[in-house]
Amino acid sequence: MTEPTPHADPYALFTAWLAEAEAEEPNDPNAMCLATSTPDGFPSARMVLLKGLDPRGFVFFTNHGSRKGEQLFANPRAALNFHWKTLRRVVRVEGEVEQVSAAESDEYYATRPRLSRIGAWASRQSTHLESRAELEAAVAAAEARFPDAEVPRPPHWGGFRVLPRRIEFWRDMPFRLHDRRVFHLQADGGWTSETLYP
Repeated sequence: MTEPTPHADPYALFTAWLAEAEAEEPNDPNAMCLATSTPDGFPSARMVLLKGLDPRGFVFFTNHGSRKGEQLFANPRAALNFHWKTLRRVVRVEGEVEQVSAAESDEYYATRPRLSRIGAWASRQSTHLESRAELEAAVAAAEARFPDAEVPRPPHWGGFRVLPRRIEFWRDMPFRLHDRRVFHLQADGGWTSETLYP
C-alpha cells in the first residue's frame, strides 16, 4: 500500500492513490463529493465525477445553470472529498474555482456518449420537472434538433477546475489512530506538509 510520507508532491500522491482506487474500487473510483455554498452561506454538497487532473487542479463538468453551477459563479470556492471505502482512504481538497477553457470543455464533451450529449441540451438541470414525460419530450426534441451524430456542446455546459490550496490525505489505522498528512500551497507555488493528530 502506498505510504503518504515519502511524497513531497500532493499531486503525485493523489495520482498514486487514484490508480490504486481504479484497481480496487468496484464503482466510480473517480467519484467525489463537491461542496459549495449558497449565496447566504449555507453549505451544499453532491456527488460528481472527477474528469481531469493536471498540475493546476481537479476538473469536473456540469450545466452552468445547475444549482452547483450558479453557486460556483456566485462564490468560486469549493471543497472536494474522495472516499475510497475499499482502501479505507480519504482525500480532502479545498480551494478556489475557475472555469476551464472552451477548448477543454469541447474536448471532453466530444468523448461523451451521444445520448449524454443530447441530455445536456434536454435537461434544465436543477429546475422543476413536472413529469418524466416532460423530460422524455425534451430528449426527443433535442434528438430531432440534432439528427446526425454531431451534437455540439451547449453554451450553458462546461467545466470547472478546483485550484487546491489545501489537500489532506487520510488513511485508516487501527484503534482510530489514523494517518493524516496535509499539504498547504505556498505563495511561490510550492507545497509544505505536516502530519496531523487523528
